[in-house]
Amino acid sequence: MSTVRNSRSPFLALAAACAMFCATAGAADVHKNSYNDSDYQRQRAACLNGSSNEDRTTCLKEAGAAREEARRGNLTDDKAAEQRNAVARCNALPEADRVDCVRRVQGDGNVSGSVDAGGIYRETVTTVPAAPQPAPGQ
Repeated sequence: MSTVRNSRSPFLALAAACAMFCATAGAADVHKNSYNDSDYQRQRAACLNGSSNEDRTTCLKEAGAAREEARRGNLTDDKAAEQRNAVARCNALPEADRVDCVRRVQGDGNVSGSVDAGGIYRETVTTVPAAPQPAPGQ
């Protein structure tokens, strides 16, 4: 019994895999650099009409900087990187406070406020037992 091997199938499989990878990579690039000229125009309009909560000069400067970073491919919308950055900021705290900080940035506790109101307040409550007190007369 003889077997006929189709020599094209490995190449077709490789081409299909490459096409799938390229499409996925392209989608990731679109997500990574999702800031575009219309985003810049919206941000600039907010700067000019005063709804940005920043002074006009700073707002326009940051809008332009964001547009340039997006053009360079450095402006990302990476939620995992944002989470790592938030946790990394907790490293500046004393070790006793670090665990609570990480809990807050990971979503534990209560959240109030807003960026528009001047800031987001994250609060966790940790009950710490009081140190034993010596009995009176000892």
